[in-house]
Amino acid sequence: MFPVSAEIRLPARKKLFLALAFAVSHPFFSGSNTFAANATGTSEAIELAPVPVTANPLGVGSDELVVPVSVLNGRELSLTRESTLGETLKNIPGVSASYFGPNASRPIIRGLDGERVRIMQNGVGILDAASLSFDHAVAIDPLVIEQIDVVRGPAALLYGGSAVGGVVNAIDHRIPRERLDGITGRGEIRFGGAENQKNGAIVLDAGNGLFAIHGDIYERKTDDLDIPGYAVSKRKSREDGTPRENRGRLVNSASRGDGGALGASLTFDNGYAGLSYSTYNNKYGTVAEEDVIIDQNSDRWDFASEFSDLGNIINRVKLRMAHTDYKHVEIAGGEPETRFSNRGLEGSLELGHGKIGHLSGVIGLQFQDSRFQALGDEAFVPKNETQSRGVYIYEELPLGLVGTDDLKLSFGGRIDRVDVDSKGGDNFGAPLSRSFTPRSFATGALFKLNEQWSVSSNLSHNERAPSYFELYANGPHVATGQFEVGNADFDEERSNGIDAQIRWQSGKHSFNVGAYYTRFNNFIGLFNTGNDIEVEPGEFLPEAQFDQVSATFKGIEAEGKFRIYESYGVLDLTVRGDYVRAKNRDTGNDLPRIAPLRLGFGLNYAFNRFGSRLDVLHGFRQTRTDDFELPTDSYTSVNAMVTYLLPTTLRLEAFAKANNLLDEEIRDHSSLLKDIAPQGGRSLLIGLRGEF
Repeated sequence: MFPVSAEIRLPARKKLFLALAFAVSHPFFSGSNTFAANATGTSEAIELAPVPVTANPLGVGSDELVVPVSVLNGRELSLTRESTLGETLKNIPGVSASYFGPNASRPIIRGLDGERVRIMQNGVGILDAASLSFDHAVAIDPLVIEQIDVVRGPAALLYGGSAVGGVVNAIDHRIPRERLDGITGRGEIRFGGAENQKNGAIVLDAGNGLFAIHGDIYERKTDDLDIPGYAVSKRKSREDGTPRENRGRLVNSASRGDGGALGASLTFDNGYAGLSYSTYNNKYGTVAEEDVIIDQNSDRWDFASEFSDLGNIINRVKLRMAHTDYKHVEIAGGEPETRFSNRGLEGSLELGHGKIGHLSGVIGLQFQDSRFQALGDEAFVPKNETQSRGVYIYEELPLGLVGTDDLKLSFGGRIDRVDVDSKGGDNFGAPLSRSFTPRSFATGALFKLNEQWSVSSNLSHNERAPSYFELYANGPHVATGQFEVGNADFDEERSNGIDAQIRWQSGKHSFNVGAYYTRFNNFIGLFNTGNDIEVEPGEFLPEAQFDQVSATFKGIEAEGKFRIYESYGVLDLTVRGDYVRAKNRDTGNDLPRIAPLRLGFGLNYAFNRFGSRLDVLHGFRQTRTDDFELPTDSYTSVNAMVTYLLPTTLRLEAFAKANNLLDEEIRDHSSLLKDIAPQGGRSLLIGLRGEF
């Protein structure tokens, strides 16, 4: 628990709530209410195929995409969301999480993380400090997110080199994009769980057919995480003599957070234009150190506009921009020690051209300007500025071999200019500027064999400019327990990859399996040198240097859903599995923090107002390790859920979730803290969600 002096008091939350309440109560929006769904119980909810907005600029469905994309939205997202983005997504095939305790967990896609997975909000990048250090939380709270798109595999063509591993796009609808006449909303409260959550969120939208407004507000409180057994693993205790203390509780893992947003837009038959303001506040224990708390704040302005059906030459225009003012302070023993800030502007302009024969596509421009600084005793990177400019083209060409449009080709290219400037300093030398010109190309094909079967493949060449910390880091990084050293002479990181999938769907049954292989040249990794650096008299840290090596990543992913019973209710079986292998080709060593083979299944039953779910996931033992990491034991995670749709005018659903029913000691190999921070123990969470 936090001391009383660390409680958060955020008046911005009250101001947002009052402004929202006034706006939606105004007679201007006194149209008839639009209900999200009626309250009549059915054995099976109507399922609409989710449409990803991230992986393809032409707006096609998931089954029309060349690259694999997973979409979480609606009820499914509400019932699976966790406190962090990484924990919410980690059960998707191909996705794991960095898990630096329950408060900071970033998605890892196919073994790639940090600067290789682009995290966006409504299609615009998140400016925070999460990629710099694992203990820095992503500045997004899942409580108010409406949809999450996860692109597994290279997406550098559309989003730049930082998307070489994949993309996570969190969509919140804070800028209304469609006409709305009346008021709609949703709310959710939840209590319990291994961290004793006390969370709630309200989202409201109102409109009169032309003008629409949005408001949301949320609050989150958690206590220290309950864990099975000791925080320190047996392996670590045997390896270095670390005592096994703190049984049953993960010390300094509590959190307090809140935030909200207001947005408005003009909506038309063929488009919209709107603006939103959002604030994010998060204060949490870092777990790695028992007396260190991080206090985050991010204020963001977004502008978005899109219009279609404009003409034969340019038929669609999409513009998105966001200005972010992010900062956090690291507090040790109640005293502020190191302050981080990241301020910047990012935007994109996308022009969709009219069809040229059967060819359709877009031309896009993107830019980002950011200014980052860290001030204090633990600042291990200099003050710096990063500017990037990019232009890309993406085209699709449907062809008919067996039937109409059964073969679709896609291709495109991108070029960026990236400038990364260090302002220098006592520990970082003189100011220094580096410029890079990364280029990316991709081509793919989707072939529909018949109504049930399709195959797809994608070839890509991707280049990524090194980040500011990979170039200029020089100092002790307390969160990782290392003295990190960058290299200002790095070249662009280059990779070539192939991705192939087979999809099958027949009625209520579906299955897909995919495999991938990516070969990196100049792969940038942080490697322990075996040397120790004296940071204080008599105090040493192991030295870790960023280096460029040759590396390969390969793996397989599969998931399926099958209707196995349909009489008194419906019963579905889901299966999933994934495996990734990553090697340093220069040394033959395995790369660190790679998740093991995972296999799982689930049973989902629904009857009238009642629903239930059982999920089982087995993570195998991971012994393919780097020289400086320990193996991880296997585990079996068993979770269950029951839901009940209340017989009310509004659509109210009560739910209860039981996690880790076997009370297993689960340590994620992809976590840097796996040997001192296990997952939560057996727990029960209850909640209520409503829509109107």
